[in-house]
Amino acid sequence: MLEEQINALLPQTQCTKCGYDGCAPYATAIARGEAAINRCPPGGDTGVADLARLLDTPILPLDETRGRHTPLLVAVIDEQHCIGCTLCIQACPVDAIVGANKRMHTVLADWCTGCDLCLPPCPVDCISLVPASRPTWNRSDAEQARLRHQHRQARKQRMADKAPAAVTAPPVAVRDAGHKQQSVLDALAKARARRAAAGGAP
Repeated sequence: MLEEQINALLPQTQCTKCGYDGCAPYATAIARGEAAINRCPPGGDTGVADLARLLDTPILPLDETRGRHTPLLVAVIDEQHCIGCTLCIQACPVDAIVGANKRMHTVLADWCTGCDLCLPPCPVDCISLVPASRPTWNRSDAEQARLRHQHRQARKQRMADKAPAAVTAPPVAVRDAGHKQQSVLDALAKARARRAAAGGAP
């Protein structure tokens, strides 16, 4: 199918900068004539040219309103300030972050696509993007990222299928939720205090 051919040319960073929820939905939109071929910053001008050749259409300049093409970046977590909230793990589209609740998290650099989706949810701003040790993101990297994203999506769907129907939470559950929220707030306060003591930003 055409959309599969298009998807095979996309970098599979799953960054959503194109305005779609991943590379496959963007490929579908292109195949249907609903999206331009120049909305993928990670693919850059080379990616636009590849798509233009496949579709036999004019090459367009990269739409920089979607973001600029940059050298390959990977996420790094500041271990001293990580509070183990798991929000970055939940945000990563390719399972490149490992860790557990209230435990330090770590980025698997070879798996990281540099999508930056883990940055906004971090409540203590302890994640940054740095230049990757490898020079380029190649087709093999893209294929592995595509497979990891597929596995993640399938896992999320299985969990959703097994989840019971929403019911009104009993008072105990409400109290537990309040306790959990307070624990997160306490962890945030401690992290900010450590950062302030170290002379960092609040």
